[in-house]
Amino acid sequence: MRVLLTGASGFVGKATLAALLDRGVEVTAVARTSPDVPGTYRFAACDLLDGSQALDDIFSPKIDVALHLAWCVEHGAFWTSPANLDWVGATLRLARAAERHGVPRVVVAGTCYEYAWPRDGNCAEDTLLSPTTLYAIAKDATRRACEAFFAPRGIGFAWARIFFLYGPGEHPDRLVPSIARRLVRGEPAPSSRGLAVRDFLDVRDAGRALAALAASSAQGAFNVASGQAISIAEVVRRLGELAGRPDLVQIGGLADRPDEPPRIVADVRRLPVTLDSWPTIPLDQGLREALSYWQHRAKNAGMT
Repeated sequence: MRVLLTGASGFVGKATLAALLDRGVEVTAVARTSPDVPGTYRFAACDLLDGSQALDDIFSPKIDVALHLAWCVEHGAFWTSPANLDWVGATLRLARAAERHGVPRVVVAGTCYEYAWPRDGNCAEDTLLSPTTLYAIAKDATRRACEAFFAPRGIGFAWARIFFLYGPGEHPDRLVPSIARRLVRGEPAPSSRGLAVRDFLDVRDAGRALAALAASSAQGAFNVASGQAISIAEVVRRLGELAGRPDLVQIGGLADRPDEPPRIVADVRRLPVTLDSWPTIPLDQGLREALSYWQHRAKNAGMT
């Protein structure tokens, strides 16, 4: 199987590239810069936002599945960035190119922020959609346009709604790294009261899920998540315990975010993975390895 993977040098893209290579897939990795991932694959340097750039070269040799992860992801800014509109256009240009080159299957990354989250229970793929941020609205509009474009042309299409990921390569200001970095430096690690309940998944498992979805013939929307509920406060406490420094954790040391959704947790029964062993990386293991990652960076690169 030959897979075209966009966003291959990003946080999720690197994990997905590694998972595809583990499956023995022949990958064309598309990004602005080459991904630092061990293995053999074809790298195609391409700026998908450059509308003048020809896309035909990246679809040669023949591609069986296009797995599109590239989007604007600048931490804190992507929610309202005008670049979301640019990525709608870039994704639809990619869809046209895939159709032009006879690609039989396309998988695109969406977001859990497309949902109207129920106060109780988990989000299934048929849960009401009610995107409110520019980011989520742009993603949902892209899904609708892709469905309308691919269906009459007989192109298989799957939409992967990604929940809350953590792991190696995560932006340092996100929840897990922000706490882990302080703990490995021996500094106080304040957080909000952390009452919100979320669904956290190690990015390496997200890569495995996306690779499995690409390799399947499944169509429609799929949640990429753990299916397990945990409060933000509990994640912070576990990090403190795993680091051996629970004394540094300060739950309630920061103000709560206004209008924080109380619960965002996925139903993952549609996901084409073995659910009785999912996720493959338990939360404590993933958090322990995240701490090790930031400890290594602190010692060897001087960056925390």
